[in-house]
Amino acid sequence: MRVAMISEHASPLAALGGIDAGGQNLHVAELSAALTRLGHETTVYTRRDDPDLPEVVRAPQGYDVVHVEAGPAKFVPKDELLPYMGEFGDVLRRHWTRERPDVAHAHFWMSGLATLLATRDLGVPFVQTFHALGVVKHRYQGSADTSPSERLAVERLLCRTADRIVATCTDEVFELVRMGISRNRVSVVPCGVDLSTFSPTGPVADRGQEHRVVTVGRLVPRKGVDTAISALARVSDTELVVAGGPRQEDLKRDREVRRLLAHAKRLGVRDRVSFLGQVSRADMPALLRSADAVVCTPWYEPFGIVPLEAMACGVPVIASAVGGLVDTVVDGVTGTLVPPRDPAALAQAMRSCVNDPVCREEFGTAGRDRAECRYSWDRVASETVRGYERVVPVDLGEHRTAGERR
Repeated sequence: MRVAMISEHASPLAALGGIDAGGQNLHVAELSAALTRLGHETTVYTRRDDPDLPEVVRAPQGYDVVHVEAGPAKFVPKDELLPYMGEFGDVLRRHWTRERPDVAHAHFWMSGLATLLATRDLGVPFVQTFHALGVVKHRYQGSADTSPSERLAVERLLCRTADRIVATCTDEVFELVRMGISRNRVSVVPCGVDLSTFSPTGPVADRGQEHRVVTVGRLVPRKGVDTAISALARVSDTELVVAGGPRQEDLKRDREVRRLLAHAKRLGVRDRVSFLGQVSRADMPALLRSADAVVCTPWYEPFGIVPLEAMACGVPVIASAVGGLVDTVVDGVTGTLVPPRDPAALAQAMRSCVNDPVCREEFGTAGRDRAECRYSWDRVASETVRGYERVVPVDLGEHRTAGERR
């Protein structure tokens, strides 16, 4: 099958942990690699954000990345990219008129808009993964939500027009049904984890205090790092290591880092909180293995890849009971679920975990087993292909027209 992946702001080649570079980048990269391993010809289309990038790059895993000319060839925050989606869609349409994919899989709502514009009258089946829904983001962020005002209307349009929606968790399905989409048009396919890279065996990063908890992710308020710092004030002999955000040399200039450091100082735990900045994928497993527990405390989370990586490393996870984390973390089996934005509950879970080596071992073993059984990227890719086959039956080799599809 010839698969077109559209990821307008999240390039699979980007360094993770920076501005607008996180789980979606990794998801697109790993899914594309797994589809390629399964024998599918996969091409990722992402916006050119650097004038020196070549038009096409062959990733080491065998898929192609096409840099699309849409807007200025420089970094633009994703919430400012909407005006360029018409241009993005025009480029896609020209590419697909010459070489038609069997299916176009859009990641994020703006990619969906560009894909919708490109596939009109071409008869290319269109699959949508939102990764995050605007209605959920606005619910939790309110006036701090910087999404374009058109987002909610565009997402409703995509729900009506996409041939299939691939949701990453059951919580997202409930949101989609509330938006009016029929449940039988939705497949639930989780994110995955690289089980060979993230494993219980291998190097372990050095640590300072008797106990260590680690949190990983982009440094934005909704990730709840301040909740983890507040909880740390109630847990003794434990350090908190924060990975993600800008490069280490740029940490002192980052507004969110300054806010979090001030918060730690007010609570008297500044000496037990460390910010690493961006951590390479190669170094991430050793960091996770060094933790007694990995803490993930967002206000909301469409899926969350870090808990999977921790589980694959055999490390317990303490997570907010929100979104996709409820699917991933089995409370009392692979870790502990706590209410979001509740430092007292988080502190209690942290104390129970770091002070009980038997509990840590049981959670870690169960987490690794769950990661192996449910979350390998090859399994995720196979389930994704089954979603594709609902709109483009591979065995028939037929391409339906837009009128037949919608």
